[in-house]
Amino acid sequence: MPRWEYLTTPLMIHNTAAILNNWGSDGWELVQVVNGPEGGLVAYLKRPIVETN
Repeated sequence: MPRWEYLTTPLMIHNTAAILNNWGSDGWELVQVVNGPEGGLVAYLKRPIVETN
């Protein structure tokens, strides 16, 4: 079973695609976007943890 690491990041409404593409190029997958506690958007992302033995 894969293990995951998670990340949350604020999204600037005028630059969402660039922000998400940047994280995606590092292997992060978008899980959800929600309204943050201060009214902005927050993205939740995940990626598998690479096991090095």
